Amino acid sequence: MTTETGTEPGPGPEPGDAAGTHRAVDAVWRLESARIIAGLARLVRDVGLAEELAQDALVTALEQWPESGVPDNPGAWLMAVGKRRAIDRIRRDQTLERKLEEIGHRLDAADGSTEDFAAVLEDEPIEDDILRLVFTACHPVLPTPARVALTLRMLGGLATDEIARAFLVPESTVAQRIVRAKRTLAEAGVPFEVPAGEERAGRLSSVLEVIYLIFNEGYAATAGDDWVRADLCQEALRLGRLLAGLAPGEAEVHGLVALMEIQASRTRARTGPKGEPVQILDQNRGLWDQLLIRRGYAALLRAEKAAGGAGTPGPYVLQAAIAVCHAQARTAEETDWERIATLYGVLAQRAPSPVVELNRAVAVGMAYGPEKGLEVVDALRGEASLRSYHLLPSVRGDLLYKLGRFAEAKEEFERAASLTRNGPERNVLQERAAAAAAKQA
Repeated sequence: MTTETGTEPGPGPEPGDAAGTHRAVDAVWRLESARIIAGLARLVRDVGLAEELAQDALVTALEQWPESGVPDNPGAWLMAVGKRRAIDRIRRDQTLERKLEEIGHRLDAADGSTEDFAAVLEDEPIEDDILRLVFTACHPVLPTPARVALTLRMLGGLATDEIARAFLVPESTVAQRIVRAKRTLAEAGVPFEVPAGEERAGRLSSVLEVIYLIFNEGYAATAGDDWVRADLCQEALRLGRLLAGLAPGEAEVHGLVALMEIQASRTRARTGPKGEPVQILDQNRGLWDQLLIRRGYAALLRAEKAAGGAGTPGPYVLQAAIAVCHAQARTAEETDWERIATLYGVLAQRAPSPVVELNRAVAVGMAYGPEKGLEVVDALRGEASLRSYHLLPSVRGDLLYKLGRFAEAKEEFERAASLTRNGPERNVLQERAAAAAAKQA
């Protein structure tokens, strides 16, 4: 079995090693679940049913592999079992009798080997099936939390409890989201296909949004006791790389991958000894992962090639270009803040939002002085969407601190600390409030 990274697994556990077999099943499922569910969904045209059939195959593996051992090609074995279950299901559906007869003849002609079953019904490349699954799981008919949960379940192979832990919500909530999402897709008659034209462009933005939401939750957790959740970042990166391989002509896909690669390169430097957040200007750049940075550069070049110089780059390509500016600076002082401010200005025109403006304020403050940055921030204070956003008072407090307005800075840091739900971030903001108070005294 070869994964999308091109690596070969080591030898599996010996027959009778139940614990080792269970670990092997978990690993195979994480790698192969998207491929299996996608292949079955093309056959039964129902994502929920496809997952059910794939889970049945997984249960069969848990029952048989401890005695028989892990097969040489476990992914093909699971696919074969899943397809047998699908054929049984089709036999019970009288509206598909004609298709059953055709499939049945082909299966009867096979000798039952894994290879024979893997060949049956493979009319189209597996990559096409997975791309269909991506677009189905991220269909706009679903609310964003449901898209995230379904994507992690279908494409990431994560269990319900893993998704619940990742987003700090009850397992029952995640389970309900997944059930409702599958029911909504079925009731809405969402076809298992890659849409074309404008619909594809609109759906692609939804796909990218979901993947980046997963990455951002790992990169800077909104709540809890951890500032960084590397497992979520890695999962989002894996999904992004997979999508880039499936849609090589989409510039924004490569842009998102470039952005995530470069941001992920800073992971080891983003927390201090106690798990506290470390701002980019204070990070030890020797800890930045140069391999991920090089991968990010390469992905951005692929994005530029795919775009072909047509018009203004998309939001993810622009954000990747900003990330490259940071990665190219050997020290914080060498950062080209003027270029970053310019790129944020273009991004604000391409994809206007208060959060982009807030980021632009930081860059303007660094490039042209805190007074200029504060002007941009103060223009955002009336934004309803930022009323409970802790980074607005945090950024404002930082600019006020640099201007020597310590009493106001203290109030802003305290407000930011009261708004954040992340423990380590709250501690840092409280420390900054105390530092401003000390300066005031």
